[in-house]
Amino acid sequence: MAAGIVVAAYVLMIAGNTAKIPSDVVPLMASLLAMGGVAHIANRVFAPRSQPVFLPIVFLLNGLGYVMILRIDLGLGTNYAPLQAAWTAVGIFAYVMTLVLVRRSRDLDRYRYLLLLAAVILMLLPLIPHFGANINGARLWVKAGSFEFQPVEVAKILLCIFFASYFVEKRELLTIPTARLGNRLVVDPRPLIPIGLAWLFAIGVISLEHDIGFSALLFTLFIGLLWITTGRTGYLLLGVVLFAIGAYISGRFLGQTHVRVETWLHPGAYANSVGHQLVETWYALGSGGIGGSGLGLGFGAYSIPNSRTDFVFAVLGEEMGLLGATMVVVAFLLLVGAGLRAAQAARSEFAKLCATGLTLILGLQAFFIIGGVLRLMPLTGITLPFVSYGGSALIANYILVGLVVRISDEGGRAVDNAENDDWQQEDRRRRRLLVGG
Repeated sequence: MAAGIVVAAYVLMIAGNTAKIPSDVVPLMASLLAMGGVAHIANRVFAPRSQPVFLPIVFLLNGLGYVMILRIDLGLGTNYAPLQAAWTAVGIFAYVMTLVLVRRSRDLDRYRYLLLLAAVILMLLPLIPHFGANINGARLWVKAGSFEFQPVEVAKILLCIFFASYFVEKRELLTIPTARLGNRLVVDPRPLIPIGLAWLFAIGVISLEHDIGFSALLFTLFIGLLWITTGRTGYLLLGVVLFAIGAYISGRFLGQTHVRVETWLHPGAYANSVGHQLVETWYALGSGGIGGSGLGLGFGAYSIPNSRTDFVFAVLGEEMGLLGATMVVVAFLLLVGAGLRAAQAARSEFAKLCATGLTLILGLQAFFIIGGVLRLMPLTGITLPFVSYGGSALIANYILVGLVVRISDEGGRAVDNAENDDWQQEDRRRRRLLVGG
């Protein structure tokens, strides 16, 4: 079904641009079914008890993103869609290898400090002179010849695994009051010091790289996992206070953040400069209306700068309308719901928290970029998972989904074993009754 929807969107988009039915529909459908078949076979072999909804949703989002990128290529005369197709194939390969190599989620728990070290190295790579690259004001890329990569996309997954492992180990110390403050018992803050330092280090490095989006993502992930682990509202309130302080300081004294906040609050004043993207985005979304202007018939692909990355949702919203944009939002809601369901059925506390954190990463990324495009919040520059152009993000997100599928498979096996035990007990009870009779 996902492949059929993507091919139908492709046909309509090409017909909207050229008034002709494309001749490569059959090869495109075959390619989509082949890539989907490879991932599906990997699921049946390596994760047969996982929830079956992850791959269709991911393929739908990835396919619609490809159609939108090709639409932008046709409008601007660029050639990014073939690269996105190649990155999709690499992402599927990474997904399969994740299922092959990570056979048990507890293996990730064992190597948490090595994963933390790898995350630190990945975050520091863009700061190395003559190796890191500054693109659009953010130093997030490493470049070797013609090869470019954004290591922070993988680092966020490794940090999530480390946070989950550490919080599970220190859960009681973070939850039960053991330190005395006057006549009252309070939670001992010392277990928070090591992970707090690691978190502050990560925030500091990302601030040096001028990545507002990843800083907000990492902060929200940290506070969210801490709150979910302990269930103590005090941590959540502390996070809100720290976020307000950090937002005020960065908005006042960090140039890139200040510009984004000012553009968010007063877009008309910056319509001829840094606010041009947002103003054009709102015109495009407004012209799309309920049903959209039609695939291949909108003007946002021409007028919105960087439309294939930060603003691909605006192009989709214009040409597919409120209905198409809502479909994308609902797809992300279903993906997040499936991830949280996998976390709920996880076999261990670590797997439960890890699946929750990985799902939060996907959901928060979608919320941040869609919220920025719709002016619900300042624009962060995070790409829309599986939809926006970018090989680093696409591969990392396929790895992320692979880890959640592995945890989902473990939970499914546990349920099957429990049901099998119940059936065997019932069978033995019936046999005893028959023998007794």
